[in-house]
This record gives sequence, structure tokens and C-alpha cells, in this order.
Amino acid sequence: MRILISNDDGYFAPGLVCLAKHLSRIAEVVVVAPERDRSGASNSLTLDRPLKLRKATNGFYYVNGTPTDCVHLAVTGMLDQQPDMVVSGINAGANMGDDTIYSGTVAAATEGFLLGIPAIALSLVGKELNHYETAAKVAVELVQKFSAQKHTQPWLLNVNVPDTAYEQLKGMAVTRLGRRHKAEPVIKALNPHGETVYWVGAAGKAQDAGEGTDFDAVSQQRVSITPLQIDLTQYNQIGAVRSWITHE
Repeated sequence: MRILISNDDGYFAPGLVCLAKHLSRIAEVVVVAPERDRSGASNSLTLDRPLKLRKATNGFYYVNGTPTDCVHLAVTGMLDQQPDMVVSGINAGANMGDDTIYSGTVAAATEGFLLGIPAIALSLVGKELNHYETAAKVAVELVQKFSAQKHTQPWLLNVNVPDTAYEQLKGMAVTRLGRRHKAEPVIKALNPHGETVYWVGAAGKAQDAGEGTDFDAVSQQRVSITPLQIDLTQYNQIGAVRSWITHE
């Protein structure tokens, strides 16, 4: 089995190193990740300049672009064979609810999915981030479960793992995305030149964290697994919009 690994925290991130170490025990892995932290890059592609692919001393490849660039470049130009799976992570922090819209971790997996490859986005949820090994072991489990099944179409999974010892996990739960409150306001400050600058505020707290959500599963020390889709169409508004567009 061939696995393409990427992330949004950069090719030097400890979560990426841990993930590659564990997955290399069960599969042939290639790592192609951004040259620097690109958290929040979402699904952006670099179209205004050429991309450069370099190889680090540890064998990882890195790109001067976004997580999406990394997967797109690897699948459509670098690799001789299409990978059987794309695994993105392990992200340093949660990607639950509305986070998935902004997440570069989810974006890397999404690009694999759009190219017809099953994909997993993997994140470690917590403040201390002491248990990357736990998330890596979960990744191995999911890849093995995938290998044992027949699949008629690719799928995209968003996986969030509590930052706890593997033995303390309370199992896995298939979930839906929750929702966060409105984000905190931007933070205004002065730089050393006396210019006013703004820092994006923290994400809001969970608003919809009820039973069945990713927030709820993680709060119970369970691994949250959310199947994602790409179709953004709001189908129940098609009729209403058509009516006022065509209204004379």
C-alpha cells in the first residue's frame, strides 16, 4: 500500500514526523509538506509563482506552497504511481466544526479526495499536545480497516483525537460537524515601527456541541470520525432563489 502524507504545520512538525514513523511500518510512505507553517491556508492553490520541490535530510519532501499545492504537485506531477491514500496531519490542535472551512490539514486531504483518492485529515485535540503517538496509532488502525474493505468510491474523513494516552481512549464515534460561536474580535496592536496592526482573534467556543457532534465525542475521550463532502449547494434554497430571480 502506498500512502502520501502531508500537513499544514510544515515538514519539520513533530506530528508529521510521528505520523510518518508509524505509517511506514504498514505501508510505503512519501511525505510532501509545506516548507513552513501554513495553518489556515484552506484549499488555496499557488497560481502567481512557480513551486519548488526540495528534499530534506530526513527524506521528507517540502514545497514552497500550501498544503493543497503539496498534494496536487505530488499526485499530478511528482509520483510515478497514484497513492492508495492521502493522510494529512497530525495537526497541532483541533479541526472540528467550522474549523474545517479554514483548515490546511483538511484541505490537503480534500485535494486527495478531489483527485479520486481516499483521504484522512488527522488532528490532535488539546492544549498540551503530548500524545501524538495516540493519534498516529489511530491513523494506523484506520488505514488497516480501510485496507480490509472493498470500496466503490473514495471518501474523505475528518478525524479528531483527544490528547490523551492511547489506553485512555473510550473508542471511536462516527460524528457530524458541530458549530462554533462567532469568532473573537481581531486584536489591535502597534508594531515596532508604530504602525497599527491586527491579529486574527481566537476561534469561538462550541455552540452546537450536542450528542452526535465531533465536539461531544472528543469531550468524552472518544475519537471523532466525520465523513465530509465537497458539494456546497444549499438545495433547500434553490426553489426560493429561482422564484425571486425569475419574478417579473
